[in-house]
Amino acid sequence: MTSLKIKALTFDVFGTVVDWRSSIIREGNQLNREKGLNIDWAEFADAWRGMYQPALSRVRNGDRPWANLDHLHRESLETLTHQFGLDLLDQTELDRLNRVWHRLQPWPDTVEGLLRLKRKFILATLSNGNVALMVNMARHAGLPWDVILGAEPARCYKPLPQAYLVTAQLLGLAPTECMMVAAHNNDLEAARDCGFSTAFVHRTTEYGPGQTRDLAPTHEWHAVADDLIDLAAQLGC
Repeated sequence: MTSLKIKALTFDVFGTVVDWRSSIIREGNQLNREKGLNIDWAEFADAWRGMYQPALSRVRNGDRPWANLDHLHRESLETLTHQFGLDLLDQTELDRLNRVWHRLQPWPDTVEGLLRLKRKFILATLSNGNVALMVNMARHAGLPWDVILGAEPARCYKPLPQAYLVTAQLLGLAPTECMMVAAHNNDLEAARDCGFSTAFVHRTTEYGPGQTRDLAPTHEWHAVADDLIDLAAQLGC
């Protein structure tokens, strides 16, 4: 670690920094109470998130023009509306539900860990989330980013190299001066291939109690941390 000359930490956000699944379940259960619905919001959250990568792939593959994540989430929500009994909601209510991604809650260690890391490093998002989504989430959750970067500024979804390389370029840094922080091994693999240093953060319940993926690092990343507070300690913050 001491040989690395890192100036910026770039973060995956969904799952690494915020707990998207529990946040959707929490708001969904409130909607059940308000509207007299009887929806299994854990099942819904998993189904909605399950449409995420296929939607991104159609953009990455050039099968459709660029569309930001808010737009892709809304299309996926429309697909799931009848299946999960959301037909009682009008378009305004569906729009509000779609913006639940703007109101995700941080993991318990997130804010403290980021504030400590900010003492020493530039903190930037490197997320597939669009800028408005990331800004609103940061204000909602108290996330102390220095800058919002990632897919929308790069006009490219991870894990394509452009998402990482444009992020470093916009920071005025070489990729070797950046460290990608993520709970997902494939994200770190792509960042490493672009020259970034890498930090794996354990989030073993991102997909609920039965999670089977990303339970452990699959490579020898530059850092492996229990959470962001642990990562701050490892990086001397």
